[in-house]
Amino acid sequence: MASNQPAKTSTSQNSDRVVQIRRCACVVKGGRRFSFAALVVVGDENGRVGYGYGKGTEVPSAVEKATKQANRRLHTISLRGTTIPHQVEGQYGASKVLLLPAAPGTGVIAGATVRNVVELAGVKDILTKSRGSNNPVNLVKATFDALSKLRSREDVARLRGVEV
Repeated sequence: MASNQPAKTSTSQNSDRVVQIRRCACVVKGGRRFSFAALVVVGDENGRVGYGYGKGTEVPSAVEKATKQANRRLHTISLRGTTIPHQVEGQYGASKVLLLPAAPGTGVIAGATVRNVVELAGVKDILTKSRGSNNPVNLVKATFDALSKLRSREDVARLRGVEV
């Protein structure tokens, strides 16, 4: 059972959103034993974002584990103003995510899962397209794959050993 409404809470400097909560049932002699899995995205809305996947017997414990894991996995991405430096595509499993830079004032044009990641990363103007599987876990991982491929002009110049 999936939850599509993102819940927003805040920690000291990072804000987090619950992307999905799954309920899993294990059939035992006395009936069904339920457990929960939570997918959480954490970001400071200034170029640092991470995700976590936690499991527990109760929803709050699963969300807490996922948030703790997300805070340990924060990645820094390069931004150009309110958008991304260049077009990039990420893939994980059967999910593919295309991220396109947009002009100021465009806003975030994205589905719910990708929107949570790019908003918490601090991107205000972006166009996105997701293809293939729409599994939220794979979409989040594909979005992080795309964001990890972003390079600023300075990064590319330093890697090539030339002056900009």
